[in-house]
Amino acid sequence: MQSSWPEKKNARAGHSVAEALPRHGRRWLLLLCLFALSVIMVGPIVWTISTSLRTPAASFSLPPKWLPTDMALENYAEVFARIPFWRQIFNSFFVTLSTVFGQLCTAALAGYAFARLDFPGKTLLFWLVMATLMIPLQATIIPVFVLISRIGLSDSLAALIVPALFTAFGTFLLRQYFMQAPKEFEEVALIDGANQWYIFSRVYLPLTAPGLAVLAVLAFNGTWNEFYRPLVFLITDANFTIPLGLNTLKGYMMTGSISVVLAGVSLSLIPVILVYLFGQRYLIEGIMVGGLKG
Repeated sequence: MQSSWPEKKNARAGHSVAEALPRHGRRWLLLLCLFALSVIMVGPIVWTISTSLRTPAASFSLPPKWLPTDMALENYAEVFARIPFWRQIFNSFFVTLSTVFGQLCTAALAGYAFARLDFPGKTLLFWLVMATLMIPLQATIIPVFVLISRIGLSDSLAALIVPALFTAFGTFLLRQYFMQAPKEFEEVALIDGANQWYIFSRVYLPLTAPGLAVLAVLAFNGTWNEFYRPLVFLITDANFTIPLGLNTLKGYMMTGSISVVLAGVSLSLIPVILVYLFGQRYLIEGIMVGGLKG
């Protein structure tokens, strides 16, 4: 005997509920995992800010306290008293913005040439550029230091900017974006009498805006937080970038106040956080566009 229509409807409803429960369970499990990862990532930042608002004696309390109890704002004033903070912040901004602008220009030009132009040895030259990604910074730091010393750039901000104007990663990244752009745009522009510079700057470069945004955000964060090259190239306190300046807050033999050090670290985090907040939309868009077209 065949079952009636209401019975079939109830059976389908029960089956759909049984299927929905595992989906909701997986969703809540995913949200729980993401929440745990976010706590792990944000935890050190919260502890840094909290410790920067404590007295030096309370910095090493056990068990550690996550919420500040002293509100010692004088730690932030001590940062400005011990180091030329504003000067070093300016140095960091100057070096970082100059490097980002230079890398965007050189990577865009090189990426377009490798993607759209035909010239002898293009493939070999491209792989030579990619091979530089496998060379660690420590292996080239001494030759670069010798070169910048011979041309009179030692202990200057230009010593940090000039060697960093060219980026193999940025060249590869933008080359991929230029290769994804339709070739028909170039053919139409050539028929209209456009030259290669016009095609590059007016036709293809706007199409790579997501890739430029990704490179800009990554280059900003990498250059702002760089410590090794400034440590080798710079000598004068007035030329220090902020990561190197914060290192001097530790004092001789680590005798400085950890609360003051972390107050300086908290101040240095502000530009990076602002860049991420304002650039995350372009960063995510650039990654999604590259992933969908790749």
